[in-house]
Amino acid sequence: MAIVHIIMIGDVMGEPGLRILEEKLPGIIRDNAADFVVVNGENSAAGFGITRETLDRILTAGADVVTSGNHVWEKREFWPVMDNENRVLRPANYPQGNPGRGWERFSKTAPDGSTQSFIVINLQGRELMQPLDCPFRAFDAIESSAGDPSAETRPIYIVDFHAESSREKEALGFYLDGRVSVVAGTHTHVQTADERILPKGAAYITDLGMTGTAGGIIGMDPKICLDRARNQVLYRMEVAEGTGETAVHGIIAEVDSETRKAVSVRRLD
Repeated sequence: MAIVHIIMIGDVMGEPGLRILEEKLPGIIRDNAADFVVVNGENSAAGFGITRETLDRILTAGADVVTSGNHVWEKREFWPVMDNENRVLRPANYPQGNPGRGWERFSKTAPDGSTQSFIVINLQGRELMQPLDCPFRAFDAIESSAGDPSAETRPIYIVDFHAESSREKEALGFYLDGRVSVVAGTHTHVQTADERILPKGAAYITDLGMTGTAGGIIGMDPKICLDRARNQVLYRMEVAEGTGETAVHGIIAEVDSETRKAVSVRRLD
């Protein structure tokens, strides 16, 4: 049984998140013999969106692919990058005609010369968020076009589900169990303690957590967040700087390359 080691990192929040990712991710990859790395970067540009520069920094730190969510549209100048760079994804269930792609196939060659294929899919939830196409049906459509995930030569499927509702995240996890190897939630920035292997072999966690300043409120300046809550005025939030330690959050999953079932998953903090 050959084991494939997959790392998924939660939302990178602005400059503090980028700095700690650049400092820690290479060592995390080395120490865990990681074969494939997925990083959510939708907040990497000062907390809102992605730029070419922040994307390059995440890729240089060791990410194989950068996923995103609802904030990926914040920087309009980044839209052409999404069309031309297959290593960055936006949620697949946005309507057709939007820039970028929601899933992609990747291949990596191991030190022993073997090649492993991966399909990474980015989806966005609908509960407590803007109405989009159904993420469940969106996966079904991708599966049909990408090839049967139950076939002997199927790739390892990895899903980043960017959603607010824990119920919706768990529902998608069970819906995809047996069809994918890893399902991880993003968006809420608070790492959950429910990492587990689902009954049919998918590694699952409701939220990977956040990569950035631990002393803020979801990575943002605490004073601004408190003013928004007390005054009910939507002041523009800013990334927290100098308010405590920074941290990298995510998971490390081990997947059997033959069965494509996860054999372990643990939180990364």
